[in-house]
Amino acid sequence: MSPPAAAIRAHEELFAYWSSLRADTPVPPRKRLDPADMKRLLPTVSLIEAPGECGDYRVRLAGTGLYNVYGREITGRRFSEIYNSSAAEYWRHELGRVVRDRRPGVGDHNLAWRGASHLSLIWIRLPLATRGSEVDMILGYDAVVGLSAVQSGIRPAA
Repeated sequence: MSPPAAAIRAHEELFAYWSSLRADTPVPPRKRLDPADMKRLLPTVSLIEAPGECGDYRVRLAGTGLYNVYGREITGRRFSEIYNSSAAEYWRHELGRVVRDRRPGVGDHNLAWRGASHLSLIWIRLPLATRGSEVDMILGYDAVVGLSAVQSGIRPAA
C-alpha cells in the first residue's frame, strides 16, 4: 500500500472511532477518548488546545512519531513557538474552521517551512469538547509522505 493510501486508511479509521464517540452529540467529549482504542495510530496523534485568553493554539500532546517531523519535542508548545509565521497562520486558519464549524478538517501541508519540501503531512483534525459542547480541544493525526516517509515512524497499515 502506498503511503498516501495508508494515510487515507488511517484517517478513515480515526474518523470512524471519533464518530463512534459522538453518540447523541455533534462533538464528542474529550473524556470518551481512550488511547487503547487507537493504539496503532498513537505515534502521530496529537491533542491541540484551542486558543483561550492567549489567542494561540497549544499542543497538549504529541505522539513520539512527530518528533522526527518537527525535529524536537512539541508537546506543551504553542504554535507561535513551533512554526514560522506563514505555517502558523495556515494552521490557525484550518483549526479555526474546525472550532468554529464544529466539524472535522482534512488536508495536506508541505513541510518546506522546515526545509523539507520533499515531505508533506496528510492531516485530519477532529473537534472535541472538554466542557459542555464548546470545541476547545482538537484530535489530530498526521501521516508523513514523501522521500523520507519510512524514517518518520509512519508505517503502512497491515
